[in-house]
Amino acid sequence: MKEERYDVVIVGAGPAGSVTAKTAAERGLDVLLIERNPEIGVPVKCAEGVSKEIEQFVSVDKKCICAEVNGANIYGPDGTKVALSGEKMEEVGYVLERRLFDKALVIEAANAGAEVRVKTEAYSVIKADADGYAKGVCVRGMGEDTRVYANVVVAADGVQSKIGRWAGIDTRLRPSDICVCAEFLMCDIELETDYSEFFVGSEIAPQGYAWIFPKGGDRANVGLGIGGDASDENHRAIDYLKAFARDKFPDGKTVAEMCGAVPLSGPIAESVADGLILVGDAARHVNPLTGGGILYAIWAGHIAGDVIAKASQENNFSKDRLMEYDNRWRNAFEKRLITGLKAKEFLTKLSDNDLNELAHSLVGVNIAEFTTTALLMELVKKNPTMLFGLAKILL
Repeated sequence: MKEERYDVVIVGAGPAGSVTAKTAAERGLDVLLIERNPEIGVPVKCAEGVSKEIEQFVSVDKKCICAEVNGANIYGPDGTKVALSGEKMEEVGYVLERRLFDKALVIEAANAGAEVRVKTEAYSVIKADADGYAKGVCVRGMGEDTRVYANVVVAADGVQSKIGRWAGIDTRLRPSDICVCAEFLMCDIELETDYSEFFVGSEIAPQGYAWIFPKGGDRANVGLGIGGDASDENHRAIDYLKAFARDKFPDGKTVAEMCGAVPLSGPIAESVADGLILVGDAARHVNPLTGGGILYAIWAGHIAGDVIAKASQENNFSKDRLMEYDNRWRNAFEKRLITGLKAKEFLTKLSDNDLNELAHSLVGVNIAEFTTTALLMELVKKNPTMLFGLAKILL
């Protein structure tokens, strides 16, 4: 079998993997970034909404932005509409074109010096016999198997990270820790072009919500997610979506369809091992309440690339050394993820009548900054008895 050597091998060329690759390459490391799919950014398995906060970490080309969102309409189970707007939209400020956005991030990594390979799949982790360190991955691409040796392996391979599991980290998820999603790209529909819309209720999306994200003109991402433990043969996300789309856009045209899963477990217990780092969905870098993860994936990628570069200077790739990455991302945004998890666990236990009451309490309310925390705090303020438990989470 052919053998190759790099300082870092990164498995998965989504935002987390690409930003890790760029950051490490900029620091002078020899980086290989592999992607199993034949095209970067395809297939799209994302609602494509992201906070403008990502501009702190990456430059977003206007060509990658389909719509700029100035507010959100949230609908209770009975159809009560709550209109929210503000200069700060925490989870949905832009609606991206992920096909272009992901490619742009990979191009930046390549321009920084990283080698990029598509149609290349990792099928095992190479471990050192003496100490059990991850020392690379075995990959298959273009009909050829290769042993790729590296000082650090970065698992950016998604929700149920095989790389992490093969290296000894428990990446398994319970059904209750997953949101099962389905989405249509629809056209020839009427919608508010600068507002995202969210719909809750057990008949619409049990233990989840439905969304409409504008993508410019008469196009939108129309999708929903349901709790993994609410999903079975008779309760499929795609069936809930078909019913939702028929109701909202009976004459609309569906031009693309996607299904996928989002981890809603909160942060993983361990994101590093000897010679290994997990980033993005593989490390559960997703807000469990909203399902938003692009910002956190990019944030973590910056931290990972920096820590790997410093570890390389010291020639120390132990778990103890790589724990700097774990500590830094937890200090940066773990609190947001844990708050989102606790809020999700509380809110998904509410009945449709409770959700209607919450929606009614917010009609006409002005929230200066539409962030998740600001919205939850306003709900607590208006419904202190019902949401006493939520107040303890937030305060």
